[in-house]
Amino acid sequence: MPSEVLVKPILRRRPPQVEHNYLNASRGMASWLLTKDHKRIAILYLIPITAMFFIGALYMALVRIHLMTPTGLLLSPDAYNKSFTAHGVIMVFFFLVPVVPAVLGNFCLPLMIGAKDLAFPRLNLLSWYLYMFGAIWAMTAILAGGVDTGWTFYTPYSSQSSHYNVALTMVGVVIAGFSSLATGLNFIATIHWLRAPGMSWFRLPMFVWTLYATSFIFLLAVPVLAIALILVIVERVFGIGIYDPALGGDPLLFQHLFWFYSHPAVYIMILPGMGIVSEVIPCFARRELFGYKFVAFASFGIAWLSFFVWAHHMFVAGISAYSALVFSALSFMVAIPSAIKVFNWTATLYKGSITFEAPMLFCLGFVALFTFGGMTGLFLATLGVDMHVHDTYFVVAHFHFIMVGGMVIAYMGGLHYWWPKMTGRMYSQWWSKLAALIIFIGFFLTFLPQFVLGYNGMPRRYHHYAPEFQAWNVLSTAGSSILGVGYLLPLFYLPYSLRHGPRAGSNPWRATGLEWQTPSPPPRDNFEVTPIVVRGPYQYPQGKAQHEP
Repeated sequence: MPSEVLVKPILRRRPPQVEHNYLNASRGMASWLLTKDHKRIAILYLIPITAMFFIGALYMALVRIHLMTPTGLLLSPDAYNKSFTAHGVIMVFFFLVPVVPAVLGNFCLPLMIGAKDLAFPRLNLLSWYLYMFGAIWAMTAILAGGVDTGWTFYTPYSSQSSHYNVALTMVGVVIAGFSSLATGLNFIATIHWLRAPGMSWFRLPMFVWTLYATSFIFLLAVPVLAIALILVIVERVFGIGIYDPALGGDPLLFQHLFWFYSHPAVYIMILPGMGIVSEVIPCFARRELFGYKFVAFASFGIAWLSFFVWAHHMFVAGISAYSALVFSALSFMVAIPSAIKVFNWTATLYKGSITFEAPMLFCLGFVALFTFGGMTGLFLATLGVDMHVHDTYFVVAHFHFIMVGGMVIAYMGGLHYWWPKMTGRMYSQWWSKLAALIIFIGFFLTFLPQFVLGYNGMPRRYHHYAPEFQAWNVLSTAGSSILGVGYLLPLFYLPYSLRHGPRAGSNPWRATGLEWQTPSPPPRDNFEVTPIVVRGPYQYPQGKAQHEP
């Protein structure tokens, strides 16, 4: 078995004893709210982040229903602005940015490197409290009166808006940003200090590499966003001219600061998803990851280049033609490390013994949607095309192909892959495969029409639109209803599996990662004895990877 080769104890095995797993090691609400166990903290993150996803999706459902008719079906102009703003703020800052590092990263990172916990367990718990405080603060502001600036908070509108909830929402986003900073610092320290004996840098699982790269983006980019938003609050409260041209400020300064964070933030969202795909595809293809070092360095190539392309969001904002040319070229360069990953995943599949379990279906969906979305991103990096489709539904479709079609589907793949490890239970393969198929079909039906709408000139964020766009909007809304069904299905069969699912065993996928060499669910300290790693993470024997009862 792979575990006999991958891990060997450095201490004599203790006598057999009854050992509690992390779920029942201690009971009571206080034991959870004061826990320092990284696995329990991951579950603490999972519940509110899932709630934020469905709240954000509900706001967008209102928008899509409204847009079924050219003159609007449901919302007033003010309510429409507040709905798409709430959708963006919740989805970006309280779901997409934290979800994979906070949930799957928290749970899996120590297990994957042979550690007992993260380097700073108390800091890890503090990061959860910061996230909760920031989310509750922002949601209170959104529900109390709403925010109508869009999720980008562009100035001078955000600094001049009469809605006091704008500043309150920004405070919530800044607080949640400190949670991300704490998580990134914790991950970097853990990867440097707590790797098991024999776990060299080029024996790290690819998910760990992507969390490592993502953590550096957290540390370098999040402070810039915090500064940008705090300066808006200062301008609103004290009337100091920072962004408002009427006070001597520069509104483009905000855009530079905001996108210096927000374009790397795209890769905060997508890099961990790439790491998930790099774990799942070798497992279900029963092949070693092709070009391991290239994939690892590509993660850092993406993270590094992401800090040099922020102004491609500003081609129509008045930057010089020479600056636009430079940022256009740099934006094309980001496609190179992304393409390396796609080609290496494809090469890993070549001649593999592939099985199509639910995690594999989700991750194959990621490859297709990310590739399609990435190619449309090259259009937006082209100056002439970007000027035509800027601030149209073309941009909306591109962003959602990357973030929703890519990131959310990758997260679903990772959640289904590690769910047996997290809970000790298997879920329904039939329902999970159906959910993956429905999400994939519903996504294309939702967002492909938006490419057509944007190319033909329909602006985003408009309450009304020209009648000739109605058919495409109706098709997009119909697709979103199918997509919603796909997202709701796991909300039923995954909790159902907690009581009624068959027991998973320690390694249901016959994977070679270190996390699969410990019981499911894992014990409090993860490993009975400290493991020694003697080879790489993807040396799979030939054979099928389906669940073994």
